[in-house]
Amino acid sequence: MDRESSLQRINELRKIIEHHNRRYYQLDDPEISDAEYDRLMQELVELENEFKSDKIYQEKFPDILGHAASLASPTQRVGAPPLEKFNSVTHLAPMLSLSPNASTEEDIVEFDRRIKRFLKTEDYFSFVVEPKLDGTAVNLLYDKGYFISGSTRGDGFQGEDITQNLKTISSIPLRINHIDGMSPPDKIEIRGEVYIGKENFKKINRLRENEGEQPFANPRNAAAGSLRQLDSRMTAKRPLDIFCYAMGAVEGISFESQWKFLQTLSEWGFKVNPHVRQAKDISACIDYFNSMTEERDTLPYEIDGIVIKIDSIAIQNRLGSVARSPRWAIACKFPALQATTIIENIAIQVGRTGVLTPVAKMKPVHVGGVMVSRATLHNLDEIEKKDVREGDTVIIQRAGDVIPEVVKVVTSKRSGDERPFKMPDRCPECGSEIVRLEGEAAHRCIGLDCPAQIKGNIKHFVSRGGMDIEGLGEKIVSQMLEKKLIKDPADLYYLNKDDIMGLERMAEKSAENLLAALEASKNPPLEKFIFALGIRHVGEHVSKILAKNFASPENLINANEEWLTSINEIGPEVASSIIKFFSQSHNVTIIDRLWKARITPLKASDEGPSTHLMGKTFVLTGTLDSFTRDEARNVIESLGGKVTSSVSKNTDFVVEGREPGSKLTKAQSLGINILNEDEFQKLVSERE
Repeated sequence: MDRESSLQRINELRKIIEHHNRRYYQLDDPEISDAEYDRLMQELVELENEFKSDKIYQEKFPDILGHAASLASPTQRVGAPPLEKFNSVTHLAPMLSLSPNASTEEDIVEFDRRIKRFLKTEDYFSFVVEPKLDGTAVNLLYDKGYFISGSTRGDGFQGEDITQNLKTISSIPLRINHIDGMSPPDKIEIRGEVYIGKENFKKINRLRENEGEQPFANPRNAAAGSLRQLDSRMTAKRPLDIFCYAMGAVEGISFESQWKFLQTLSEWGFKVNPHVRQAKDISACIDYFNSMTEERDTLPYEIDGIVIKIDSIAIQNRLGSVARSPRWAIACKFPALQATTIIENIAIQVGRTGVLTPVAKMKPVHVGGVMVSRATLHNLDEIEKKDVREGDTVIIQRAGDVIPEVVKVVTSKRSGDERPFKMPDRCPECGSEIVRLEGEAAHRCIGLDCPAQIKGNIKHFVSRGGMDIEGLGEKIVSQMLEKKLIKDPADLYYLNKDDIMGLERMAEKSAENLLAALEASKNPPLEKFIFALGIRHVGEHVSKILAKNFASPENLINANEEWLTSINEIGPEVASSIIKFFSQSHNVTIIDRLWKARITPLKASDEGPSTHLMGKTFVLTGTLDSFTRDEARNVIESLGGKVTSSVSKNTDFVVEGREPGSKLTKAQSLGINILNEDEFQKLVSERE
């Protein structure tokens, strides 16, 4: 290849590689394999090296070999030599912070009132609303379309120059895309939030723990630490990403609205959050806040609230700013999901399967809008790995509605009075021996009459997924155990009215209602009866599989391992657990007493369900108008399909409701069949 052709090829390769970067990092829709991408990148590196010291050609072809063009090459993303320190850089326009923060609907309404008071108007305003990412804010400076520098927020006026680190983030364009009829601005600052996704964060922490390093406390800390590496080659190894959302100083172009700016930003090649929306008034902003509060846990990255901005740039300019905060925008924070507190002591909780779970009892603290005083420590291995001690100051985390967990210990707060935890030798509930089986992390109580296990077993037996006995809650079960009216689930069906009326707050009518509920539960579907037994490793899904493959509970009781493992989705571990359960004389006695109490599970149909959805896998996303989630799941499973919580290449259908989440985007990228509600109703109404 002659030198003129090499130059043309350099230009062509840069465009091809940036195109594929956009397909991969922004659209999540790659067109070529990783190996092909690596081949293109290697070819570009070799061609650029041919001209690295050729000053004549560099001066002759500045658009390809000039300083700015070279800085915009994809080869600049691989990481530069380490810096001795970060230099300070002054932002062309201040990076304002959002204050005051809102946390309630009333706060959002007050923001609208404040704007109207300042402008002395009662007019309605339109807004732009977007997720508030829990990452690190950065400023990207482009000169005539080329990325020339990037920095942290700092104090809002000056930040640290982290240009080399930001270049390693493939979703940051090194050159602004040309749009027909619009040249890139002479100069523009683009603001964005650098973050690490949830799954990548877990992978980083697993790697750090394997290498004996302290795990990051949260994705925000991981992103900030990655950006402040003096060696950008280290930053390049971290899975950093960015969403861009605002502009600072700009020359040579103007915008009428925030919405138009975001649309242009996307066309320029910047990654804009797909959940950004226009809101016609403040009520729509409140609806968005409530919607994102519910959806936050389904997103692949952490958000800690939303941001509301006046859409009109002209009105933004009229409102201006106060101190270091714009009047035209506000951050609406979700309740914090992490908090710092002190472990007062570590107690042991015995579950229905006999597993001993260490639980931290802490000074009460608000986490995710809930006052929390307990957090799980999982098992002894987890305590020793995190070096958790009584008296420690810890960071706790709450995800969804589950019990919080201890993320890490703040060792700098230790005084020396902290007390290491020791697992007891005897069960705190019954005094039986504690054992740890080979290959398991859990310690277990082996006492058959352990009251904690009995109570847990009965609670599980009567639960909605099991025998579904209405009116039989935990408090009533606890009273029955204390008064020795019951000692196992079968005893429930031998109670009489006088037994029940002897309980607190149980009058004659209440006793009659409970007896009626017990009678009504005597003919459960077979899968519910199997689930109610509480066999280890047999949850609701496995119970349904067993019910479809065994016409009666007697057949299941007499099944051998070969028979069980021949069933799809039943492996050796589950089969062994089932056989072990029915081999225990104590369990067989309880089941015999259930038969004598006329418990008769409804047998599965010999013909089985309609097979047009047999074996098909569904994922539900968004809100359906004609079905609840449970109703949709039941319809699918009644036709032989199954419902899973995440989209993968094995998913057959994604059912899209109103306001679908990130599952829809992933389904589109994988080419999975997407059904709207009408199409779903038609599909489940079909019969072969």
